[in-house]
Amino acid sequence: MLRRLYQWTLDKCAHPLAERWLAFISFVESSFFPIPPDVLLGPMCLARPDRAFRYAFICTVASVLGALLGYAIGYFLMETVGQWILSLYGLEQSFQTFADNFNEHGWVIVLLAGFTPLPFKVITIAAGATVMPLYILVFASIIARSARFFLVAALLWKFGEPMKRLIDRHFNLLTVLFGVLFVGGFVLLRYAI
Repeated sequence: MLRRLYQWTLDKCAHPLAERWLAFISFVESSFFPIPPDVLLGPMCLARPDRAFRYAFICTVASVLGALLGYAIGYFLMETVGQWILSLYGLEQSFQTFADNFNEHGWVIVLLAGFTPLPFKVITIAAGATVMPLYILVFASIIARSARFFLVAALLWKFGEPMKRLIDRHFNLLTVLFGVLFVGGFVLLRYAI
């Protein structure tokens, strides 16, 4: 079933609305949505390697704008929407301890979460809840998110067809590895805070 979804995604990546979906997923993932934009970015870069860097740029801009929404949720709506999002990830109990120490090293945490499988949305909400200076969030998000998305785009642009063959040949194993990394990011964050 996942292989069919993968093939369907590859087929849809060349669709005229694919860039809009990529921007939307990148935006909402930075503030509340659990699925990272890499799920679309990778197949889109494989389907159209000539647009790989354009797609990375779209992801970066939309993700940084989404980080501002996450910040707003933490700043204005922490007691309602923010707590609900944290409870979805099982982080509501340990969040206060995390928030107490967040701003001291917040820019490093934003950099790490923006580049790694750590859930970026939790970090953007924490930035708003702890009133991190907005320019720090934006600057760190631009660096981390562009590094992540442009790295993916560059690898797929350079090694697109061999990467596609590798994914096709080892799809099940790569799916499991991606799942472990995705879940591991939440587990790491849970124990880190």
